[in-house]
Amino acid sequence: MNRRNFLRAASAAGTVAFFATTPVAKAVAGSMDKTKLMGFEAIPISTADTVVVPDGYVAETLISWGDPLFPTSPKFSQSNDSKAQEMQYGDNTDGMTFFPLSEDRAVLVANNEYTNNEYLYTHQGKNITADDVRKSQAAHGVSIIELVKKDGKWQANVDGRLNRKVTAYTPMEMTGPAAGNDLLKTAADPSGKKILGTYNNCANGQTPWGTYLACEENFNGYFASSKEVELTDEYKRYGVKNKDWGYDWWKHDDRFDISKTPNEPNRFGWVVEIDPMDPTSTPKKRSALGRFKHENAALTINDDGHVVVYLGDDERGEHLYKFVSKNKYKPGDLAANRDLLEEGTLYVAKFNGTEGELNGKGEWVELTFGKNGLTPENGFNSQAEVMIFARKAATHVGATTMDRPEWVAVHPDNKTAFCTLTNNKYRGVRENQPLNIANPREKNPYGHIIRWAPKGGNHTASDFDWDIFVMAGNPEVQEGLMAGTANINKDNMFNSPDGIGFDAAGRLWIQTDGKYSNEGNFAGMGNNQMLCADPSTGEIRRFLTGPIACEITGLAFSPDHKTMFVGIQHPGEDLAPSHFPDGGNSVPRSTVMRITRKDGGVIGA
Repeated sequence: MNRRNFLRAASAAGTVAFFATTPVAKAVAGSMDKTKLMGFEAIPISTADTVVVPDGYVAETLISWGDPLFPTSPKFSQSNDSKAQEMQYGDNTDGMTFFPLSEDRAVLVANNEYTNNEYLYTHQGKNITADDVRKSQAAHGVSIIELVKKDGKWQANVDGRLNRKVTAYTPMEMTGPAAGNDLLKTAADPSGKKILGTYNNCANGQTPWGTYLACEENFNGYFASSKEVELTDEYKRYGVKNKDWGYDWWKHDDRFDISKTPNEPNRFGWVVEIDPMDPTSTPKKRSALGRFKHENAALTINDDGHVVVYLGDDERGEHLYKFVSKNKYKPGDLAANRDLLEEGTLYVAKFNGTEGELNGKGEWVELTFGKNGLTPENGFNSQAEVMIFARKAATHVGATTMDRPEWVAVHPDNKTAFCTLTNNKYRGVRENQPLNIANPREKNPYGHIIRWAPKGGNHTASDFDWDIFVMAGNPEVQEGLMAGTANINKDNMFNSPDGIGFDAAGRLWIQTDGKYSNEGNFAGMGNNQMLCADPSTGEIRRFLTGPIACEITGLAFSPDHKTMFVGIQHPGEDLAPSHFPDGGNSVPRSTVMRITRKDGGVIGA
């Protein structure tokens, strides 16, 4: 099947035919209930400054940036100082997990990825003070808040004893092979094991032993230098420069000045495990899962008991990873499970196939010191260095460069996994990012979703089958591969798939973080959105649209799947005309939305 003609002229029946022919599709179709998964009517695009959901559904605000987390928390004001922000819900909500405690009590844990200076400060980030830096650091990290069910609806409970802020200066413990390595030691922490803080936490993961996984992504953008320093290859590979992205933390916190604390960047870019049930617990950075720009951590328990975590590295031309625990999960044995992510083996994906097809086979290549050329002769002196410079190791073993691997989601039947490849303007342009079998579109402005089935249903296996589930595009203005696969049409088109997640019934929810100009190559796409897909048939329907200039990100469900929680991030970014969620002339605020059905039914059914 030539990729440039891939289903371009096919009918809807052609789409179904494709989803019944690839090895992965056969595995999915063989395991899916044949009844129709989606029971809602698709909605049109929107450019309005609000959240739109299908008829019969209600979208309401649960909590927004600056809302109180504790009984003594001040109310939101743009002029709030750092002390206030320490007691308020953080900014730019992202990945989240719902932890039920009882039928009417739960804990919501959510990442607060970053801040928008144009709204965080009344001065929009000009002449930042020490307190401004502290406020920004307090708005980053993770917010933990109890929920209670009142009048049939989940609501934030500021009196919850488990409420907590984890910030860019919360004490943490480094674990795994990198702990104590010289590359992690600083004057303030000569042990190399005591890290201060986590920030730029993008998406998330959760464990069956009740902990939350926060994933550090664009950590490099916070480092700068008070005097020009020579940038090593290691700095360059992770994007660390002499100039930051405008946060100016380095001006008042020496940790972020690489001329003063050159090892500090090595202390970020990890997966952080947090116990939401113990507000006094110390979060742990799990170095065995590698250091890169983590998007999320999709955890599953293999049939043999090993814990498997799939991990995307969200940068153009980076890679897709898999971690397999050394020890096995023991149901009900909390003590035995607590440190399952401390030891294990990290792998990176290599995709193979026939040129011109959108499916093939792949293999996981081991990233272990002494194997596959990861030796002192090639610049690797220990397993710690392999983990600290996981990107370098992945390139050395010949991993496939990908179009920004973002969220990974494992189907509830545990037979397949999906990953969003959001876009890549360098694909086919830069020498180190040529077109390849899994990323076949030049410059890829729209993104795609790839899926794979491990050999024999064994997630620890080295081999897998893969195919492209959907290639986003615009069939109204494009032709060939840029129009997208045949499950894309004028009524469901989108760009830059980012967040994804499954519900218990196997519906795949797709969230976007793309171009919202609604013109040119993106005409007819409107504001960012959330769609729902049937993995068996490939059908995709639009379920939700967000307000002006936002990203849709973060997804969680109550156990009965009658409440969905969705994040609205950075509405009105770059001073776009949004006043979501409060309206009027209010400051736009990132918000977690609570979505329910008027008839009390299951979301999406």
